[in-house]
Amino acid sequence: MSDIDGRAVAKALRAEVAEAAARLRAEGTAPLLAVVVPTDDEGTAWYVRSIKKAAEKEGIDCRVEHLKDPGKDEIVAKLQELSADPAVHGVICQTPLPQGVQLAEVGRHIDPIKDIDGANATNLGRLGAGLRTWAPATAAAVLELLKHEDLTLEGARAVVVGRSTVVGKPAALLLLNESATVTVCHSRTKDLAAICREADVLVAAVGRAGMIGADFVKPGATVIDVGTNPTEDGGLVGDVDYDAVAPIAGRLTPVPGGVGPVTTALLLRHTVQAAELSKTHR
Repeated sequence: MSDIDGRAVAKALRAEVAEAAARLRAEGTAPLLAVVVPTDDEGTAWYVRSIKKAAEKEGIDCRVEHLKDPGKDEIVAKLQELSADPAVHGVICQTPLPQGVQLAEVGRHIDPIKDIDGANATNLGRLGAGLRTWAPATAAAVLELLKHEDLTLEGARAVVVGRSTVVGKPAALLLLNESATVTVCHSRTKDLAAICREADVLVAAVGRAGMIGADFVKPGATVIDVGTNPTEDGGLVGDVDYDAVAPIAGRLTPVPGGVGPVTTALLLRHTVQAAELSKTHR
């Protein structure tokens, strides 16, 4: 088994981002990412700080908009304001959201061209139609890692465990667009382990620590672990039982160091790509 090194993939992506950002600045466009934070969740705060640090390191301005105890209307107003601001190229609405507020409800108020993390249902629909769009960065990171491994996805049997609109569904659509044969599983799937064992590519995005064990994996399969489950000692573990699966899988992403760094790098790449698009929509 070999680890898929997400940090190395992210490093290469960020080098491309820095080059593109420098070129845009030289042409008079300063790429700007705006992050709306409607929560005081400590884990979210750490993640947003890491995005801001990464963006600014690669030449992208990052504006963080903290909203204190917001309701749905306040979140929507801020997203609309940022979408209408010509200086802003990418807009993210960070989760978790306040109780009773759904990402789909507020995400539709982000301009689809600036919706670099695929929160607007318009972009999910475009993804389903095979059109150019912004897929959610975590789902896009799954495909980026698979392509880095030079896997033949055409005709491959892929199983995605998880059906969220943030990871599971868009990851399945991205794999379908590569002509993989895709099965999406969830909490009510019968004989889940048996279905997973049929996969050449197994994507674990269910949000349960260590759920995917040795009996879920076909020998030699490529396993992408999207899970980020906090541990009592402040660490992170994935949805895959790494020690049990490693001797069976052909390739496996570690947690941390797998999908996470690539997700952040893709948010930055989407931002500079949106900045380039803005020049043609003036």
